[in-house]
Amino acid sequence: MKMNSFFVLVLLCLILCLTLCPTTGALAGSFKLVSQDVADGAMLHDAQVLNSFGCLGGNRSPALEWRDPPAGTQSFAVTVYDPDAPTGSGWWHWLVFDIPATAAGLPADAGSAEGAGLPAGSIQSLTDFGAPGFGGACPPQGDKPHRYVFTVHALDVPSLGLDAKAMPALVGFMLHQHSIGKASFTARYAR
Repeated sequence: MKMNSFFVLVLLCLILCLTLCPTTGALAGSFKLVSQDVADGAMLHDAQVLNSFGCLGGNRSPALEWRDPPAGTQSFAVTVYDPDAPTGSGWWHWLVFDIPATAAGLPADAGSAEGAGLPAGSIQSLTDFGAPGFGGACPPQGDKPHRYVFTVHALDVPSLGLDAKAMPALVGFMLHQHSIGKASFTARYAR
C-alpha cells in the first residue's frame, strides 16, 4: 500500500511540474533550422554541388534561417557534414562559427571563399577539402545517395577562440563543449 501511495505522489508531482513550470523555446524543443533553397529530406540542387572532383555544380551554400534558439545563446555555428563519405570518418563540407547571437540566418552563398555574406566576426575554418568555405556535394560516381546534415549550433560563448586554420575535429570538439542546443535538417545527393 505504501508503495502505491509513493508512486501516486511521484506521478502527481510530475504532472504538477509539467503543468506549472514555464517552458521556453529551448525547453519546448522549438529551435528550428530551415532553408528556402534545400528541403529537409530532398535531393540537393546543382547550386549546392561542388565544381571540382568531376562534379559540375555551382558550389553555393544555401540560404539558411533559424528561429527560437535557446535562452542564453551567445553565438551560433553552422556545419554541413556527410556521414556517408567513404573515409571512415565522414566529410566536413562547411564549418562557420562565431556567428553573432543577433543573427537569424545566412544568405545564399555566404559560404563563398571570401565569406562576404557572413555576419561581421564570423569565421569559416578548414573543411575536409583543405580550405575554408562551403564545399558542395560530390559523392563518388555510382555510390548510394549521401546524406548532408545541415546544423546550426547555439553556443554558450560569444567566440570559440579558434581561427580559420582550425581543423574540423577541433571545431567539432569545441562545438560539443559549448552547445546549448542545435537544430538540423538533412538533404541527399547522388550521381
